[in-house]
Amino acid sequence: MNAIEIRNLRKEYPGFLLDDISFDLPCGSIVGLVGENGAGKSTTIKLIMNAIRKDGGSVKVLGTDNEDPAFLKLKNDIGVVLDDAYFPETLSAVNVGKVMAYTYRSWDAAEYRRLLSWFSLPDKKAFADYSRGMKMKLAIAVALSHRPRLLILDEATSGLDPMVRDEVVDVFNDFTREEDHSILLSSHIVSDLEKICDYIAFIHKGRLLLMEEKDRLLEEYAVARLPEEQLADLPEEAVVGVKKGAYGAEALVRRELVSPSFPLERTTLEEIILFLAKGGR
Repeated sequence: MNAIEIRNLRKEYPGFLLDDISFDLPCGSIVGLVGENGAGKSTTIKLIMNAIRKDGGSVKVLGTDNEDPAFLKLKNDIGVVLDDAYFPETLSAVNVGKVMAYTYRSWDAAEYRRLLSWFSLPDKKAFADYSRGMKMKLAIAVALSHRPRLLILDEATSGLDPMVRDEVVDVFNDFTREEDHSILLSSHIVSDLEKICDYIAFIHKGRLLLMEEKDRLLEEYAVARLPEEQLADLPEEAVVGVKKGAYGAEALVRRELVSPSFPLERTTLEEIILFLAKGGR
């Protein structure tokens, strides 16, 4: 079963078109949604949650069409963190917990208190006085405290220092140890996605350029660093993208199409994304 199934999703705004987006989020896995600012990541998440009306396509979440009236009840099983976390400014973390206890039928007050302590969030400080990082941590604590089966996270690690980001990544990994728990994680911090994700979906200018297993991507692609005049020695069909500089050239290649005698270096997810974003084939 898939936690999310998206088929031919389409949304048009003046000057922007999200077009023909199709991918699945298998249960028990983490899909990283990556793309530059304005690529369509947040729009895709809003369409999944039926927060905005789509212009075409279909979305199923936990087996239910997101336009079905039953989807409203299903939202209790979905934890959502958007890129701009918001709670009433006068509320403290303790008061937010009291409100959430009336909002979610499966609210776990003990888990919420544990997460507040783990994130070192103050009990009585007003939300208006939180830093951006504190706001994101509070939103993550709320999302995890009503026992969701699916987490949908839009830039949830944004604004967090590297140490806290690593801790949050560990929390997300623990969450998906349950077979029916899944995560869709949008982030521009590609290194976070490389640490945690099972699959990568890359959206560029409103189009889905790839949806692939992360490990397979890292095995399939490699980087050749060589003098510019030696680029012609690479098989044309193997070259995905090229960057030229004052001291030579770099080519992203499909490893299996290049002779084993040719020196290749292991690539990173960030390099793959950058090559593709800059016009790779």
